Amino acid sequence: MALPRPRTPPPPPGTAPRPRCPRSRGGGPARGAGPCSVTPVRARRRSGAAGGAGEERRPPLPFRAMERVPPAAGVRLPVPGRSGRREPPPSPGLPPAVRAPREGAGRPPGWRKLTRPWPSSSLSPPRAWTSTSAARPSSSSTSLASPPGRSAWSAPSWMVVMVATAGSFYCQVDPSLGMIARIRHCLPKSRLLTYESRTVVSTVLFSTGVWLSAVLLFRQALKLLLSYHGWMFEPHGKMSRSTRIWVALMKVLSIRKPLLYSFQTSLPKLPVPPVEATITRYLESVRPLMDDDKYSKMEALAKEFKEKTAPRLQKYLILKSWWTTNYVSDWWEQYIYLRGRSPLMVNSNYYAMDFLYVTPSHIQAARAGNVVHAILLYRRKLDRGEIPPVMALGIVPMCSYQSERMFNTTRIPGKETDTLLHLVESKHLAVYHKGRFYKVWLYYGGQLLQPRDLELQFQRILDDPSPPQPGEERLAALTAGERVPWAEARARFFSHGKNKVSLDAIERAAFFLTLDEEEQGYSSGREGCMDAYAKSLLHGQCYDRWFDKSFTLVVYKNGKLGANAEHSWADAPIIGHLWEFMLATDKFQLGYTEGGHCLGEPNTLLAPPQRLQWDISQECCATIESSYRLAKALADDVDFCCFQFSDFGKGLIKKCRTSPDAFIQISLQLAHFRDKGCFCLTYEASMTRLFREGRTETVRSCTAESTAFVRSMADTRQTRAERQRLFKLAAEKHQHMYRLAMTGAGIDRHLFCLYVVSRYLGVQSPFLAQVLSEPWRLSTSQTPQQQLKMFDLNKYPDHVSTGGGFGPVADDGYGVSYIIAGENLITFHISSKFSSNETDSKRFGRNIRQAMLDIAELFDKPAEKARK
Repeated sequence: MALPRPRTPPPPPGTAPRPRCPRSRGGGPARGAGPCSVTPVRARRRSGAAGGAGEERRPPLPFRAMERVPPAAGVRLPVPGRSGRREPPPSPGLPPAVRAPREGAGRPPGWRKLTRPWPSSSLSPPRAWTSTSAARPSSSSTSLASPPGRSAWSAPSWMVVMVATAGSFYCQVDPSLGMIARIRHCLPKSRLLTYESRTVVSTVLFSTGVWLSAVLLFRQALKLLLSYHGWMFEPHGKMSRSTRIWVALMKVLSIRKPLLYSFQTSLPKLPVPPVEATITRYLESVRPLMDDDKYSKMEALAKEFKEKTAPRLQKYLILKSWWTTNYVSDWWEQYIYLRGRSPLMVNSNYYAMDFLYVTPSHIQAARAGNVVHAILLYRRKLDRGEIPPVMALGIVPMCSYQSERMFNTTRIPGKETDTLLHLVESKHLAVYHKGRFYKVWLYYGGQLLQPRDLELQFQRILDDPSPPQPGEERLAALTAGERVPWAEARARFFSHGKNKVSLDAIERAAFFLTLDEEEQGYSSGREGCMDAYAKSLLHGQCYDRWFDKSFTLVVYKNGKLGANAEHSWADAPIIGHLWEFMLATDKFQLGYTEGGHCLGEPNTLLAPPQRLQWDISQECCATIESSYRLAKALADDVDFCCFQFSDFGKGLIKKCRTSPDAFIQISLQLAHFRDKGCFCLTYEASMTRLFREGRTETVRSCTAESTAFVRSMADTRQTRAERQRLFKLAAEKHQHMYRLAMTGAGIDRHLFCLYVVSRYLGVQSPFLAQVLSEPWRLSTSQTPQQQLKMFDLNKYPDHVSTGGGFGPVADDGYGVSYIIAGENLITFHISSKFSSNETDSKRFGRNIRQAMLDIAELFDKPAEKARK
């Protein structure tokens, strides 16, 4: 939201390497559900050919994405004693653990693993820097082969080159300038290999060489063009000559109808910024937050680090960047997400909402049937690579690798670190209703079930009068609690017998569906309805969502729906891409009858859903109850405020000649200052998907320019003209910071990786320890909107999305997600904790609303409703 291999750090001593999941080849329902070991990614990696062949996953946009909560931003080390979460005991002189502001795993990774330097008996670097790994397949393969239909440089293009060469040779025109004759001369002579045969072989070898050379040249040329980011820093409405030339070349080399992975192997690598530049930008970002004494001490620490420690760490980091596809992403996933031991619920997972005003059908089973079918249509397109990649300016592709693990993926708990189980295929769905778990097959006779058939199956579940089995109702609370108790319970109670079979059915499902008994959604006359809707999606009853699944689809009794998504496998724009496709397909393509049912006739011969069976002991029930109590306390502490700001939207903001995102971020600074009387370290999620396997970077929104503007708003002596000038400086600064983050020149990911290297080498750095211990008390993210443009929002203004949100990152801070929906609507999702006497989500919401109105008035453009 806008709140994520031969590169995994070495495992602890005595830990066996993780097995890889062999690709299932069996047919029928068992495929994708058979015995298969845990693996962090798709068993089959998509590799692409040239400037159009590719790999990755993950939609969209330069979005600041809802990348789950404050996505990956600089990391922070929790302050001991301030959080109710149990942290692993810190090593002497070292910060406890690193925790990312909202895009991250709710709890810092087990940094104890990083305190061990490389083994003295080995001269080789950590496995994370080697070229092979069982943890996460590398996408840096140079293979030119790709699955059919995935690449512009596939077998047909090779055949064209070969036929053209052979035809020219046949017409006595030698396009090889004698090279075919030389190759033929080098081939061995024998009775089996005649002169004509050697000529054919020589032609094939020459044609293949020409084809390979063209592929490599095309790919490198496109990669070079994609490494140019000057277009992002051009003044609005103006374009330099170099950018015009770049645009022309991109249009010439770009594929006309690219597939999802067409550009994957042509994307550039994320560059490692110079240490001096990163430290300079860091000091600039903290200056408005520190008094002179604290800043002087930080300057001294930074200078010592830059001169003594940083050069050595930087060398190792550059070495890793050469060896791997992305020098950040694997460590970010491993240490910020998978090694977090605190509950995923609230701390890490995020949610997405339905249409704000429209509910296509109020029949629960029918709405579930249509949306599940729409999601499976998306999965089919994803597997075939038929989804176009997200493009900036229509010509700059975004990395798509995160999409690979959207389906058939589950986070498996471990005592030290979690793993991601991903299957190539899954043909069933796991469903929860009234404390019962079901397995629903998605195919019949080799064909995908139609919406009406799915409605029938879901209605059978709703009509089932059977009660839950002992311990079954709150079983999913294990996924809502801390990770270590869940890992121990899984190994002890779910490793054999019917419990293992049923757990496998859930973990190997395409995704998880909850048929909820509550009614949720927006109601104009009901106060607090959106707050309850948000809390329901964020944590529910703490036992009616499977928080380990890549995402849980929730369909309410009144037909409203939403989703709760796990964060480690991808950032929110990826789920946002699926969500837009699903909503548009449900409403505008599949449709409903006048009575609200799915179209078509149901197949009554379908076998009913399979009820999962459990044998849960009293001891296991006690573990479930313990996790439930912890999760319930965490959920009850969440203070949520979700509201629509309809006084104006991006239409009026653009008339102020500023970026809508900059306008909102500055408004948040003004609101926070009025709310708490001070400034704080602010996290805004930005994406780095212009680079291969890029995920997120942090934009430090609290700048010297924004604080100067906020202070001017509190100073009655300041004139309107002066406030306008300060606002424009703050907006320009924010946009510049955002562009730097998107182009790989951010602050926090670089410092995070330097810290990881220092822990590997056993190097103590007071500067890095201080940087990573700073709390993010305001974590923000923008939800992407209209990534697919499957319908015209101006034509259907009632079909605006509500976006999504996440829980608070700091115990005494706020989490804020917002979506700019259309020209006249902005929806805010604000979270905090009741246990903090410094925060109040509704109070902060009122301050945000007033800050937006006050800034709009500066430009003499207040909405009419705002004046009333």
